[in-house]
Amino acid sequence: MDSAVEKHCVELVALERSGHTAVLEGNTLHVWGGYMSTAEREVFLPSDEIWLYDLERGVWEMCQMSGEIPPPMSGTCSCFLIGHMYIFGGYDDTGQTNQLYRVNLLDGDYRWKNVKAESGSPPSPRDKLCCWVFNDRVTYFGGYGHKTLDDIMDDTSFIVDTASLEQNVGWGWNNEVHVFDTTLASWREPQSSGRAPAPRAAHAGATLGHKGYVYGGRVLETTPSDIHCLDLESWTWSEIVPTSTVPGGRSWHSLTAVSDNTLFLFGGLNVDCKPISDRWVLDVDTKTWREFDHPNNNKPR
Repeated sequence: MDSAVEKHCVELVALERSGHTAVLEGNTLHVWGGYMSTAEREVFLPSDEIWLYDLERGVWEMCQMSGEIPPPMSGTCSCFLIGHMYIFGGYDDTGQTNQLYRVNLLDGDYRWKNVKAESGSPPSPRDKLCCWVFNDRVTYFGGYGHKTLDDIMDDTSFIVDTASLEQNVGWGWNNEVHVFDTTLASWREPQSSGRAPAPRAAHAGATLGHKGYVYGGRVLETTPSDIHCLDLESWTWSEIVPTSTVPGGRSWHSLTAVSDNTLFLFGGLNVDCKPISDRWVLDVDTKTWREFDHPNNNKPR
């Protein structure tokens, strides 16, 4: 680690947290944000620090951040692209946001920048969404957030949480697709074809080649176990119908590409909102799920 990084970083043990976000760069996992539950309330963790975990040495380091620092929040969506971590959306003390930020993870400076679009409009405020990276574009899908009742009126991509209606604002789940082009600094909402997944939040996504996959999530009281694919070139949706036993429905899980044709699914909250620790691999070519045991079944998350 060079001297620029050493000035900002201190070797510590990371605090427990939920609702955080993380990206992998080389052999280093970068963890940001989230909250910690106490006996009295849930406390957002500082947004001016990022935690680095060296996968080879098994060591945590905390680095101070500067610049246009995002507010402390949870449920944000992150990705790694061209040396930067991008984060969009999330939930802070004022509710959901639709701000986009980025930070260079390679220069050791960790200076945040609030990214402003030169054209197009960002999605409405939301959290608990997923994204896919392809051709210097970040494609965002779904989430839970709010819109004005006028905007919701004829919007079939939005399911209203009737318990949350407030004056002229409604909260709910969506299945919208929005794209941010990092080279043009522009937002757009592409017209997709095929049958899109139902609106949802707290789902998980992963990219394989030019296709983005989304699994599970939550809408109303439903926790689906379906998996869908969006072609990021033709903007065509398709549902994958497995030819094997499928994992149970869940939310707040992870989905990771581990080869050119396989996805790794881990943990989350099951249909009863209980943390689980099962792990599955999906072969997207044969459309088969395979579950396998591991030594940490007693550590759900």
